[in-house]
Amino acid sequence: MPAARRALRCEVRGGPAHAGRRAGADFPGEGRRRRPRGGGPVSAFDAARARADFPIFNRRVRGKPLVYLDSAATTQKPNSVIKALTAYYERTNANIHRGVHTLAEEGEKVIEESRAKAARFVNAESPSNMVFVRNTTEAINLVAHGWARKHMRPGEEVLVTELEHHSNLVPWQLLAKDKGVRLRQVPVDAEGRVTAEAARRTITPKTRLFAFSAMSNALGTLSPVADLVKVAHDSGALALVDGAQWVPHMKTDVRAWGCDFLAFSGHKMLAPAGVGFLYGKPEVLEKMDPFLGGGGMIQEVWFERSTWNTVPHRFEAGTPSLGDCAAFGAAVDYLEACGMDALRAHEEALTLKLLEVLRGEAGVTVYGPSDPKERGGVVSFNVEGVHPHDVGQVFDSEGVAVRVGHHCCQPLMRKLQTGGTARASLYLYNTEEDVAAFARGLKKVKEFFKVGAKA
Repeated sequence: MPAARRALRCEVRGGPAHAGRRAGADFPGEGRRRRPRGGGPVSAFDAARARADFPIFNRRVRGKPLVYLDSAATTQKPNSVIKALTAYYERTNANIHRGVHTLAEEGEKVIEESRAKAARFVNAESPSNMVFVRNTTEAINLVAHGWARKHMRPGEEVLVTELEHHSNLVPWQLLAKDKGVRLRQVPVDAEGRVTAEAARRTITPKTRLFAFSAMSNALGTLSPVADLVKVAHDSGALALVDGAQWVPHMKTDVRAWGCDFLAFSGHKMLAPAGVGFLYGKPEVLEKMDPFLGGGGMIQEVWFERSTWNTVPHRFEAGTPSLGDCAAFGAAVDYLEACGMDALRAHEEALTLKLLEVLRGEAGVTVYGPSDPKERGGVVSFNVEGVHPHDVGQVFDSEGVAVRVGHHCCQPLMRKLQTGGTARASLYLYNTEEDVAAFARGLKKVKEFFKVGAKA
């Protein structure tokens, strides 16, 4: 096959139920990694071909091809993930745990394989370090209720940054109100970056937990995760990383970072909504109380008291969203077939082009780091004199989907002295043609609202 035709396409056949076992695997039930069809090198990533794996791109919006630039909110799903979800309900559907019939045993195997794949994807020590949750928000709340409420005392501190999503702020506000702990924040610099030096100036001996985002959902800022974790540990605090935006786009290594917790969502990394994970160091998870009570999280129950199941099951009360959990494994298969280094390089190149488009237009303000190596594929901007909602509607008229508003970061928006922004966010299925469509949409916004026009 000519080299030009060996470009990487990420689709993988089959789902977690069809994965083979690897002898002596560190993660029981883990399937053998599959090479992408075509056999080309990872560096040959071809987003246009990968895009064909996503059926939603067959549709049109306002009579025009869909240009989806809203992946920081949620990602589109490839055929392999959709098929894994459907296959689970067509062939395997049964409640897990305590069942001895074939469907129950097959279902439990599929779910535990997905847990093992999640552990491998973030380089966790063991699948037992991975707790199934619905999303990042639930994972952070699990830490707030299961660890912080048990171990923190009045006057002790939770440290966050000015970049945080409400999901990594409101749980700590509730904790502060109920437990009398203090909530403090690390300031960002003029380009929206968090530095280890700023964190060291802010943290105190009273800080028990430093909770921060690895990548900002509003500005795209990449945090120096390992350095911030070290700041926390040097002060005797634990470190919780909000990985909702990082994990889908870049290699993640919790052991290299040294973090105590990592929270992330499936729906931002090709999986269905309704499934995510909390990673925790084993010694920390063992010291946590359950967040929810019910079936599955108990060992024994008497009328007066109960004892808890082992980690991670003590944090997984009730029936999970089984089909979503199964399809999560297919999403990991897809991303691993693409190669995370290749995805990062692809997004970095497109981000640079997107920034060039925005900075080439008068009357446009771009927020966040100027260097694309210091940011992920998230770009927030405003057009002078035009409300972000109006910007978004004009883009939609061109078939271009962007996000508008405060992006669940109202304190950050106040620091930026704006009520909100328009936001374009990229993923593996975006192409240079998408950036060109974005550029046309931006020009239409300026023309419609006469931005930069002479009086």
